[in-house]
Amino acid sequence: MDDKTKTELEAAAFRRLVAHLQERTDVQNIDLMNLAGFCRNCLSRWYREEAGKKGIEVADPAAREIVYGMPYDQWKAKYQKEVSGDQKQAFDRAGHKH
Repeated sequence: MDDKTKTELEAAAFRRLVAHLQERTDVQNIDLMNLAGFCRNCLSRWYREEAGKKGIEVADPAAREIVYGMPYDQWKAKYQKEVSGDQKQAFDRAGHKH
């Protein structure tokens, strides 16, 4: 496989992941962190950091909007739920530096 095709496939997979996360608003970030060690905020930060490596400045709110499909504050108000004690304990046990 040539590099161009590989990059196109990786980009398509990224877009599908983002679309999937935008559709699955029932899945909370803490659930993602506890199960996979990353969340929507991590993904938006990685996007911003990779843009920075290319000399492209992407503000954190803009990167989050790409991942969330809407402004982060709007997503939080609409979909984010209170963290349960069990979720918080699992997060703390995992030692995430999020």
